[in-house]
Amino acid sequence: MADTTLAALFLGVLEGLTEFIPVSSTGHILLAGHFIGFESSGKSFEVVIQLGAVLAVLSVYAAKLWALFSAAPHDPAARRTILSVLVAFLPAVFIGVLAHDFIKTVLFESPRLISVMLILGGIVLVFVDRIAPEPRYDDAMKLPLGVALKIGFIQCLAMIPGVSRSGATIVGALMLGANKRAAAEFSFFLSMPTMGGAFAYDLYKNYDVLDSGAINEIAIGFVAAFISAIFVVRWLLGYVSRHGYALFGWWRIIVGALAFVALSLGY
Repeated sequence: MADTTLAALFLGVLEGLTEFIPVSSTGHILLAGHFIGFESSGKSFEVVIQLGAVLAVLSVYAAKLWALFSAAPHDPAARRTILSVLVAFLPAVFIGVLAHDFIKTVLFESPRLISVMLILGGIVLVFVDRIAPEPRYDDAMKLPLGVALKIGFIQCLAMIPGVSRSGATIVGALMLGANKRAAAEFSFFLSMPTMGGAFAYDLYKNYDVLDSGAINEIAIGFVAAFISAIFVVRWLLGYVSRHGYALFGWWRIIVGALAFVALSLGY
């Protein structure tokens, strides 16, 4: 796909469709970019367009977030909810800053690693969907701080592309006692500071290599990710409440296996 505008549009839609389902949006767009020959300056496109997906969550949850922050000055439960998300976000801050250059220059350049992680993550997701313990928490806004912190550490596994940020947080939440809907919803909440922080830090590190062409590609991918992510966010909670996560696990295994075979054949 020689036309970078079409490539940016395609990858933006792919980002929005995969960001909040546990299949690794970064893994998908890095593999897709490899196979269609798309290269971004400093690999910033793949990170920065995630903010479009974050804004999709903000738009869908705007009323709930407004109520939460409005209540925080006088409602201890609201303050605890905000604190739980911030506590879960902290591990990603420290590890992300320390490992940023290694992640971008080594892990992002390893399509075989991404393929393997898609397969392994898919196996874990199928397994956990079946054996997760009996849920103790059915409200994402009422997870204990200790549980939130553990989910935050588990989220850091997703710095390896192909693991999936949403997949890691959802699996962690399920194994720590959240039900399927609460696990997905807490993953939504945690995505806001995590992806917003990744966007800001990556822009700070790479602003000097972003020319007008790169900015145009990012803008197209950003808008496409925003629009497609809105549909996924609205659909996902109802789907996983009824059907669980096994479908996404099998999708990961199939995509990872196909990509690995293609890479082994020299594509």
